[in-house]
Amino acid sequence: MKNKDEFFMRLAIAKARQGIKQGQTPFGACIVKNNRVVSSAHNLVWRNNDITAHAEISAIREACRKLKTIDLSGVTVYSTTEPCPMCFAACHWAGVKRIVYGARIKDAKRYGFSELIISNARMKKIGKSRMEISAEVLLKENLGLFELWGKQNNPRSY
Repeated sequence: MKNKDEFFMRLAIAKARQGIKQGQTPFGACIVKNNRVVSSAHNLVWRNNDITAHAEISAIREACRKLKTIDLSGVTVYSTTEPCPMCFAACHWAGVKRIVYGARIKDAKRYGFSELIISNARMKKIGKSRMEISAEVLLKENLGLFELWGKQNNPRSY
């Protein structure tokens, strides 16, 4: 499973880099079902003037449109950073089977993002969620997204 996880995480990382080039914050997500990419997105908060347009939410919206359902049972969400509480809740409500992430919420906080430091593991426990969680996949590469973003002339957070 590790090689598959790294392959799909690299797609999320590429999406985040695309977003950084477009002036967005350094987050990307990829949704996979049956080893096929259903959707991928980067953060669109600034482009859409929509605080909820996180990479995971944008990818979930696209996946639901493509699959013509709100039931995403069986999918895996690959996220460059541990999903925030809003994104974790959306994954939970959509029935996502598994979340795989790179950097942790606390890493985003360290780079200036106004994160609520509630881990996915904690939310899973509190909510009695059955979602599987795999952490720190390609951690170094995902942390590099924050470095790349920080080198921009006018980095924004949210």
